[in-house]
Amino acid sequence: MHESYPPSVFLGLFVILALAFSLAPLAAARLWAIYFSPAKPGPDKNATYECGLASPGEVTVQFRSEYYLYAILFLVFDVEAVFLIPFAVTFADLSVGAALAMLVFVLLLVEGLAWAWMKGVLRWT
Repeated sequence: MHESYPPSVFLGLFVILALAFSLAPLAAARLWAIYFSPAKPGPDKNATYECGLASPGEVTVQFRSEYYLYAILFLVFDVEAVFLIPFAVTFADLSVGAALAMLVFVLLLVEGLAWAWMKGVLRWT
């Protein structure tokens, strides 16, 4: 007769394999770096521009962060439409809990839209 193992054995094995699968490449990369590419620090190697080009001056550029905020808001509301499609398709068959979850989700999005509007992010000036 086939012997059955408790689910905790499979869960423990899964955790061990997941840790080994994720940590083995990191350990292999570290060992490779230690044995095949030893650190040789020096003034030239530690210089910011080791390719030989000197900095022409100040390299910082000022930009308006509103453009990035506008792009992030676009992505949020674009992805929000994807999340609302399953709710819209099964709207008549939703349970009360699912309808409340959808309502909370939409209210959070409306709150985010109101915040962006009050901050003036949606103005193109």
